[in-house]
Amino acid sequence: MPVAVDRTRAMTASLVHSSPLKPAHDSLNNDAQTPNPRKRRKAKGKEVEEVEEEAWSWKSLTDSSTSRAPPIFTKDGSYFFSATGPSVKIYFVATGEVVSTLTAPPNSVSCVAGSSQHSDTITAAILDPHNPFQLITGSLDGYIRIWDFLDASLLQTIGISQPIFHLAANDKIRDYVFVAAARPTKQKTNKAGVSTGEDNVAVLRVSLKPKAESAGSAVQMSSEIIAVGKTRSTTGLAVSPSGAWLVATAGHKAYVCQTANLKAGFTKFVSPERLTCLAFHPSEEYFATGDATGCIRLWYCLNESATVKTPGVEKTAQTTTLHWHAHAVSSLAFTANGAYLLSGGEEAVLVIWQLHTGKKEYVPRVGSPIVHISLINTGGEEEYLLSLADASFAFIRASSLKISRSIARIKLDPAISHGRPSTSTSVPLAVHFSSSTLILPSSHPSSLQTFSPSLSKLLSELDISPSNRVSRRDDKPLQPARVERVVLSESGEWMATVDTREGDDVPRPEVYLKIWQWDRKSGFWILNTRIDRPHGPNRLPSVAFRPGVRSRADLLLATVGQDGNIKTWRIRSMKTKSEDVEEFWVARSAVRFRAEIPTHISWSPDGSLLAVSVGSHVAIYEPDSNTLSQVLTCPDCRLHSTVQFLGANGRYLVVNGPQDVLLWDLVSHTLRWRYHSPVVIDQVIGHSGEEQFAVIERAPATTASAPSTRALVFQPSSSVPVFSRTLPFRLRTIVSVPPTGFFPTDPSGFTLVGITEAWNVVVFGDDVQLPEEEGASPQDITQNVGVAKRTLIHDIFGASAFVDLTNPASGPSTVPRTAHTWSAKEVVEIFDAPAHLLPPLESLFDSVMDNFLAARPDEAEEQQEEREDEMDIDEPEEDDDRPVGGGAPLDRVVDRQEMHGFVELFMHHAIKTPSSRPAPPQINGMHKPNGTPSQLNGLHSTPKSGPKAKPNRVLPNGHVYTPSRSLPLSTEGFPATTPVSTAGKKRKKSLG
Repeated sequence: MPVAVDRTRAMTASLVHSSPLKPAHDSLNNDAQTPNPRKRRKAKGKEVEEVEEEAWSWKSLTDSSTSRAPPIFTKDGSYFFSATGPSVKIYFVATGEVVSTLTAPPNSVSCVAGSSQHSDTITAAILDPHNPFQLITGSLDGYIRIWDFLDASLLQTIGISQPIFHLAANDKIRDYVFVAAARPTKQKTNKAGVSTGEDNVAVLRVSLKPKAESAGSAVQMSSEIIAVGKTRSTTGLAVSPSGAWLVATAGHKAYVCQTANLKAGFTKFVSPERLTCLAFHPSEEYFATGDATGCIRLWYCLNESATVKTPGVEKTAQTTTLHWHAHAVSSLAFTANGAYLLSGGEEAVLVIWQLHTGKKEYVPRVGSPIVHISLINTGGEEEYLLSLADASFAFIRASSLKISRSIARIKLDPAISHGRPSTSTSVPLAVHFSSSTLILPSSHPSSLQTFSPSLSKLLSELDISPSNRVSRRDDKPLQPARVERVVLSESGEWMATVDTREGDDVPRPEVYLKIWQWDRKSGFWILNTRIDRPHGPNRLPSVAFRPGVRSRADLLLATVGQDGNIKTWRIRSMKTKSEDVEEFWVARSAVRFRAEIPTHISWSPDGSLLAVSVGSHVAIYEPDSNTLSQVLTCPDCRLHSTVQFLGANGRYLVVNGPQDVLLWDLVSHTLRWRYHSPVVIDQVIGHSGEEQFAVIERAPATTASAPSTRALVFQPSSSVPVFSRTLPFRLRTIVSVPPTGFFPTDPSGFTLVGITEAWNVVVFGDDVQLPEEEGASPQDITQNVGVAKRTLIHDIFGASAFVDLTNPASGPSTVPRTAHTWSAKEVVEIFDAPAHLLPPLESLFDSVMDNFLAARPDEAEEQQEEREDEMDIDEPEEDDDRPVGGGAPLDRVVDRQEMHGFVELFMHHAIKTPSSRPAPPQINGMHKPNGTPSQLNGLHSTPKSGPKAKPNRVLPNGHVYTPSRSLPLSTEGFPATTPVSTAGKKRKKSLG
């Protein structure tokens, strides 16, 4: 048993009375206790230790934020591009995996003067209209970059010295792009004397041809830049399909200009509401806009009269209004045929408008507010891709109007439909060691998500408090239930969550303590017990499971509430009517410490002590008997925030207040030392295995630097930090992770996981190195051809119509394979095709059965084989055809007479005459077995040679061509040896 337990149980009763203990020493004023003297600096007449600061290594597990640029599909629809921060990720549509990432070279310097550290964020991306294998991107650093995404190479970089917001191009306008770039901000002063800035944007036509003097440099200058006009901050920029019109939306106006007469500038058309998005009709000369009130307008103003300007008069245009959305429309997209218009916004509902009738259909509850809508440009079934506010993607099939699949990593808090909690509000975060996953807050505050760092994949999402995902009513947001705390038991079997809801529409606050049980078979959490208002209408500042238990009867859950009670909960078992044992949690005990309000609880490593911070005291209980064994008090620290045991033995107790850290020695009953911080302390994190802890402080923000975090690492021997580390962000919550399992690092160092104020999940610590994710680096995407897209043809003719049945093994290959034993599943897949495309069953049965059923040999054959094995092997004679040395026999020459003998044999015995059978059915005047016509849909049933291509050649559109062997045909048009393979080939050829 740890020494802390033995000594605390032998303490005298005088310690129970909260008499202040005299500190043993204060290391800040005792130079003899400093183990390693360091450089000192003067501060207000005292010598204070100065610790050199270094940056902590860290890596983000989430994307920076939702991209401002909508996803873009390749021409064949096999891949789509999504801009995340300074990079462009290339996703494979069939699997949703990232196959490559395009990132600008690190040596490129921003051409925008005074740019911030986020100036390289990509804000616009389009496909080159003249080369579908090239991608054009624009970023806030003022660069236009042209990429060859097949080879993952940067071809050209053009600098325009202005942050770029939007890009537009058209195949009718060659070697030019239109750019919406920021202009210098005008500073104005309002009536209150506060200086305000005005966002001004310049629309430019930029030539992609560089100047002669910069042609060979890494960053080239455009040979021609023409200013079209200036606007407010643009929300859309597009060129009409004919290339005759350029339209930009900004503020309450739509700016229209003829591309053939750019010198005339923009003609302004006024909108009654602020415009938020823009989309052009794919074939006709009109465009659609969405505004902040949810209205959609179709503008019919692209004609010759639009260029006629009247001085001092702002024009209005003929429009058609569509209205369903209650809030701002964030994205619009026309279908390829132009008959439908798609819209989405904060309501998380996709609306499909039929333009000629005005009718609409809905795809509700897509999971999060819609930010962008894109269409897959393929010749098959149309699909819609929704880019959601929580950094996830959802595919919707046009035929069913249902979500077919989704792509998500870690869902971020969108903070659109509801306000984000303040930095003082608790954010749930826990580590589940049984499944090696992290439990994080999801995009909705009433849900949790499970993320696997090793797989870089979102495994599941758990609704802690199922609620309606309605964004808000009018302008006032509805207050949803928020998950404030989540803790796990040491075994990983139990999880406790606390969710609360309070607001003007709630008569009294709702507080729920829910205990979940882990189902190992299904890999999900199942709700076991719900406790309503465990501490009345008051919040629960701290919840903790008892560690180090040996049986289920010893497992306890401790909670403290703002009602002043310290409660413990235990498991109770009872038999049901079906003789099953049912387990649930019930209240076990409740104690109070004077009139103080507890704020935090912590268990000792062996679970024998329970420490509770109550006001300016720390009360230590023995949980088995609820006996108060010790009270710790320090007059210099009036308020304690958290308390926790340190190390594997639990000898030391770390207590922290708003700006103080105290270290108590439970064996010597003394205060070892006290540290006072000049700034606010966010959190104190103990090491998982060593006797050291980190104090997380908020570094003071200055005008020259962004808000940051400083971590001071202490040991029990001294109040002087061992070292100091910095992070370039501030944190909402932190948990410690053992170095083994999740992130293999140095066991003596720190490995921490935290959530930043921007809702990014980061891993940081001493030399933290995560394995490189799949597709995180630039790769040749032509080698990543995977599963083909499912189309409407698959649903009609079945999956087997597209499978080469001569090669049932997975993956194309030109290497001849040995005889394959068919499985039952493969045999069933043969009959997935329609009946009129299948060969006669009599031609299938024998071949299929002979492939996966072996006949049992007769007893005479077994005896003959045994006798042959016992016979001696004769040496080869000189005139033997076999080579000397026992090699394989030489090819035997078959003469014409022997071949005639085989022909006679098959004619009389193998082929049955159809005289005894009734005549085959006659369909449409054609006699074929099983009613199969010789010509179907105008195509001959005899398989023809496919397109000529090299073996296993991967074309840029993602198709794989593999040559197949030609087989001899029987009299019925099917192969004489393997009729199954010919049936599959015939279906493939018939479908084209």
